[in-house]
Amino acid sequence: MGSDTGSGTAGSTSQGTSSVGTATGTGTTGGTGTVGTAGSTGTAGSSGTTGAVCPAGEIVCEGDTAKVCDGMGGFSSETPCDQVCVEGLGCVACVPGQAQCNGDVVEVCDDMGGGYVPTETCDPLQGQQCDADLGTCTGACAPASLGLSYIGCDYYPTVTKQLDIGFEQYCNAPNAFAVAVANTSGTPADVTVTQGGNMVDAFQVPGNDVVVRTLPWNDALCKGQGPSQVVMDGAFRLRSTQPVTVYQYNPLDAAVTNDASLLLPVNAWGGDYVVAAWSHWNVAGGMPGLYAVVAHQDGTTVTLSPSATGGQVQAGGGVAANGTGQVTLDAGDVLQVVSSGGDLTGTRVSADKPVQVIGGHKCTQVPIGVTACDHLEESLIPVDALAKEYLVAPPVHPSNANAEKGQIVRIIATESATTLTLDPPQPGVPAMLANAGDFAEVSTSTAAFRVTADKKILVVQYMVGQDAGYGLSDPAMVQAVPAAQFRTDYLFHAATNWVANYVDVFAPDGASVMVDGNQVPPGAWKPIGATGWNWAHVQLSNAGTGNHTVSATEQVGINVYGIQSYGSYWYPGGLDLSIIPQ
Repeated sequence: MGSDTGSGTAGSTSQGTSSVGTATGTGTTGGTGTVGTAGSTGTAGSSGTTGAVCPAGEIVCEGDTAKVCDGMGGFSSETPCDQVCVEGLGCVACVPGQAQCNGDVVEVCDDMGGGYVPTETCDPLQGQQCDADLGTCTGACAPASLGLSYIGCDYYPTVTKQLDIGFEQYCNAPNAFAVAVANTSGTPADVTVTQGGNMVDAFQVPGNDVVVRTLPWNDALCKGQGPSQVVMDGAFRLRSTQPVTVYQYNPLDAAVTNDASLLLPVNAWGGDYVVAAWSHWNVAGGMPGLYAVVAHQDGTTVTLSPSATGGQVQAGGGVAANGTGQVTLDAGDVLQVVSSGGDLTGTRVSADKPVQVIGGHKCTQVPIGVTACDHLEESLIPVDALAKEYLVAPPVHPSNANAEKGQIVRIIATESATTLTLDPPQPGVPAMLANAGDFAEVSTSTAAFRVTADKKILVVQYMVGQDAGYGLSDPAMVQAVPAAQFRTDYLFHAATNWVANYVDVFAPDGASVMVDGNQVPPGAWKPIGATGWNWAHVQLSNAGTGNHTVSATEQVGINVYGIQSYGSYWYPGGLDLSIIPQ
């Protein structure tokens, strides 16, 4: 808006400059106003410095009075406003775009000034506050403060099926389902765990520290071979007032059948996933592969599209025997789908609101026929954050630091006609995957290699069983992190009750990498073909809390794992989760 400053008696013509329909004049009988001197008959309602008259029907404001221009320099009507006058709209309830706080809810005035509309709820359990001036929630855990990575403030730990046959009952005490919460800030984090409307736990994690807490087993999700089902309020919800990283252990301390997952925070969830699981094992009534879908918002519609190998499912919970289904979940509900045969790998999970997807297996041999069986699980990366380049290396041989343990690698297509290139080449891998959900498999090997594709892929590694001849530890699974999601710094956790813990690091030529403040020595690095990438095993100390750091001069990737006799876990040590276009 411009201004018009002039002087004269009421009814005189004000002089000066003004923007459309506004003028500020000073008359002997009137005060100042946004339309000109009250009662003036000159250019009140005029437009700009040319003195053009505002168009008929245009609404201008003088204080809290709305006036309608008559197109001849005057007004056809004027209305005192009960609340506020807005140029072009007249009398309205509020100024469009203006925000206010209604308790913990941010409300913003709609485009027509008709009233305030809720736009965001600030969660005090995440340390968020409503800021009316900014029109948003603020705080270290506010959405605007969190980037897209493995660090967040809102998580859903979720039990999945575990071995519970005969004397092997791993869904019960003394075995414990547990979470490790690592505080990435220097400020204490207040953590609250709920399940549905019930309080489960509350504790504090000191700055730059970690706390491990056990949570109750959920029999409906943990026990039995099937069927597929929806468990209402089956997931825990863990919220923190400071950014943290969260890992779940299923179970934490059993001697066998373990695995663990790096959980992804709600702000990094997506609505599109490709499942990684493992083959159905026809033993003891059938050991199923599985995936679990967790909702964060009520009324989340989940659509399931099985892959070529994923069409054998134990029907239930809205899922058909052929693996298709459309299921509606509310916040905290868990849909767990279990196989009746085949392999759920490659199944597509789509949702109209962000969800978490965990893929895995109740307890399986890798490869089948090599003892012993072990639980598998991994919180999967959404398709939005997948990419076309991955680096793969085997874990260390548990009893020979100069050797590696065997692994099987799967490369899963997200789109049809996906071409693959491996450097160095690996036997048995086709040049193309014909359909979305198809996967190629690198059989038991200790090779390190790079995988590139012309479309997004998911790459998953499976540690082979202890009796395969590569030393102690049994199957575990980890998804390879896309090179595009590597970072220069990590805070991660490795449970100190394991016989040994390791971090494997992937780094480009020339990068300097520090693990817990110590430089990875040049002699530890091994090249990955002729790619310009290298990898190294670094054993972690079991002294202290189990928190560890990696920092580097360039972006690097890390995997973390622990081993013991007939047991293991394996997960990415961290990653960014930026949206990557196809």
